[in-house]
Amino acid sequence: MTRVDGRAPNALRPLNVELGVQMNAAGSVLISTGNTKVICAVTIEERVPGWLRGKGAGWVTAEYAMLPGSTDTRARRETGRIGGRTHEIQRLIGRSLRAVTQLDLLGERTFTVDCDVLQADGGTRTASITGGYIALALAMQKLVDAGAYGALPLECAVAATSVGVVQGESLLDLCYTEDSTAEVDFNVVRTGRGEYVEVQGTAEGGTFSRIQMDGMLELADAGIEELFALQQETLAAVAQSV
Repeated sequence: MTRVDGRAPNALRPLNVELGVQMNAAGSVLISTGNTKVICAVTIEERVPGWLRGKGAGWVTAEYAMLPGSTDTRARRETGRIGGRTHEIQRLIGRSLRAVTQLDLLGERTFTVDCDVLQADGGTRTASITGGYIALALAMQKLVDAGAYGALPLECAVAATSVGVVQGESLLDLCYTEDSTAEVDFNVVRTGRGEYVEVQGTAEGGTFSRIQMDGMLELADAGIEELFALQQETLAAVAQSV
């Protein structure tokens, strides 16, 4: 099949990362994957949730929002109690970033990663995880530079992508048009150790086989390796410029 944007089945959308998009954040990036654009910004607070006080450990959490102009019809701001989808996504982002953070080395600090979707064309949660890791590493590097940490308290990278079956063919990194018509849709989050944080797969109006699932995981793994390379290149370029 010919994809809507002309990509090969195993190709990621064009990727771009812009650093320092919020001057007051400890670390911030604008990550673009095709037409999906997400600002990921980290705030550091010298306090932790009540259940962590006095234990010497820190915390990493996340918040996620779709800005009103991010979709073709206005996305209403969530005020007060957030919706179930938003709650699920921000829990996933926080869980993914904590999976690679050495919380016991943070001291009693909370790192909040805010992920705000400027433009949504599929894959906003996966872009938030991939970009959120870069922003978190940038924020932590500032504490390393200030002497608060001897080294980055990160065990490895974490990144995420989507895969799915559209018209019977497995595709990597679905845009919205593909995602909305997919027979099967997976979100895959993996660490640099080769371990998974989440594999969330759903069949829409059909089923999928173990062989198809294994093939989609292989496709996702290859894409995530490319995302790891992008993260490493971005952070290495920052280190060289200092």
